[in-house]
Amino acid sequence: MSMDNETLSQFLDTLDRFVRERLIPCETEVAENDAIPQALAEEIRNMGLFGMSIPEAFGGLGLTMSEEVKAAFILGQASPAFRSLFGTNNGIGSQGIIIDGTPEQREHYLPRLATGELISSFALTEPDAGSDAGSLSTSAKRDSEHFVINGTKRYITNAPLAGLFTVFARTKPGTKGSSGVTAFLVDGTTPGISFGARDRKMGQKGSQTCDVIFQDVRVHESSIIGGPEFENKGFRTAMKVLDRGRLHISAICVGAAERLIKESLAYALERKQFGEPLAEKQLIQAMLADSKAEAFAARCMIEETARRRDAGQDVSTDAACCKMFASEMVGRVADRAVQIHGGAGYMSEYPVERFYRDVRLFRIYEGTTQIQQLIIARNMIKEAAF
Repeated sequence: MSMDNETLSQFLDTLDRFVRERLIPCETEVAENDAIPQALAEEIRNMGLFGMSIPEAFGGLGLTMSEEVKAAFILGQASPAFRSLFGTNNGIGSQGIIIDGTPEQREHYLPRLATGELISSFALTEPDAGSDAGSLSTSAKRDSEHFVINGTKRYITNAPLAGLFTVFARTKPGTKGSSGVTAFLVDGTTPGISFGARDRKMGQKGSQTCDVIFQDVRVHESSIIGGPEFENKGFRTAMKVLDRGRLHISAICVGAAERLIKESLAYALERKQFGEPLAEKQLIQAMLADSKAEAFAARCMIEETARRRDAGQDVSTDAACCKMFASEMVGRVADRAVQIHGGAGYMSEYPVERFYRDVRLFRIYEGTTQIQQLIIARNMIKEAAF
């Protein structure tokens, strides 16, 4: 159920103020310390941001897709590290439970995910399985009513903080591709789980990622998302949550682009060269205009696709288009922002330097640009055959 216009407007206004007054001023501290201060994380919890997309019946805000992208446009204006803290709880960490989970799983996990008491991680990627997720080798061998999980997951967001892992493991030995894979809900305190060193990344400092090692981790069959009847059907669940995740990330890209445009315009109006502000130079104006037009195009794509998804339409192709275009777009905008700033854009004193590194990841995770291209083209071919 969507919010009424007045309530939604109040929420977005409050969120915008929170981003401007609390998150953006802390960006440098978060980047330098590679961690979000605990007090600020608590403020994020109190804002209800961990449960934006979780139904109200389970303590969340229950935002529709259209409402969620509006919030993401605002959140994207701040460092992506803040969104990473609660993004999984709203996306791939909760949507599988919402869509396919048993009533018991929903009651047990969703209220704690909505408040941020429980932080979730999505454990799919492996050392030898990234874009080719169907090649994963983590195994889950049945032992009566239990499964024993063994394997290593890589680049897992929020792993050092997580109390819940959605773990994809091969339950049907000898199978290839996506068949024979099951999705398990694994408590972070389960014996046999250990962690690698925290990853040292190019950007997005403050977003914690690391390897997660599962060694003889024993879980009951009731931990399968959807229950035992969903054994070997884990990828079906994963595919159901991708459209929402792609649209959310696309909207974050737009927010980041709009922040970069604001920073660039402010600098171009202030900085003088050859006796006048940079903003008066036509070639600078061209870069600003190109960035504005591309960010606007991405925003319109996302809003329309979100509206159609809320109406129950199949938006798989369009969501992939949004992810591909928006993530590539913000990379171009970031490059122009550095160019407009000149030498200053290469210096850490200006936020465009950090954003230039931060936004590079958007073209890789949640499905690389090349994977989106394949999805779009294959769907086009499939539709043409009918």
